[in-house]
Amino acid sequence: MKIGKYKYYFRKPKSEIVKDILYGLLTVGAITIAASSPSFGWNLWKAILKGKIKSNDFKKKAYNAFQVLLKRGEIKIEKKGKQIYISLTEKGKARAGWLQINDLKIKKPKKWDRKWRIVIFDISQLKKIYREAFRGKLKELGFYPLQKSVWVHPFDCEAEIELLREFFGFSEEELRLIVAENIGNTKEFKKFFKFN
Repeated sequence: MKIGKYKYYFRKPKSEIVKDILYGLLTVGAITIAASSPSFGWNLWKAILKGKIKSNDFKKKAYNAFQVLLKRGEIKIEKKGKQIYISLTEKGKARAGWLQINDLKIKKPKKWDRKWRIVIFDISQLKKIYREAFRGKLKELGFYPLQKSVWVHPFDCEAEIELLREFFGFSEEELRLIVAENIGNTKEFKKFFKFN
């Protein structure tokens, strides 16, 4: 591996590397390390985990990040035959999900497509905590509250709403995203979103 091209990446603080590992594992499911002999990969990995491989910043930060995740019980390492599998535990999946949600942002395009995104939800009292957390997230993402359960945004946010739906476990009946060109008088909205 050429370390040079990773130098910029590993200037990141350890907490950011931990986050990247969680995101990566959430996306791919598991990292597999192939071993050229029955014990090669396992011995190499054990050496990294025990801190026997020291030296440059690259290895040290990666080692520390994995150690943090192991201590928290957010990743697990298993050896199956000649393969080593690194994957998220249920605790790790939950944390990775929260990190994804915390990092959500709606991108502002160069040019507005003149369409409004309307989020409507009807979530039962049994899910009150999730409903309030979802409402808080809409506010954080810059949505305008038209009513308690009707929020408006001018920019494309389908992927973000879908991620929130999945994370909170809402059904299509509980949460809908509507895209509309005409929603009546938009003077108030345009002022809120700082449109000319």
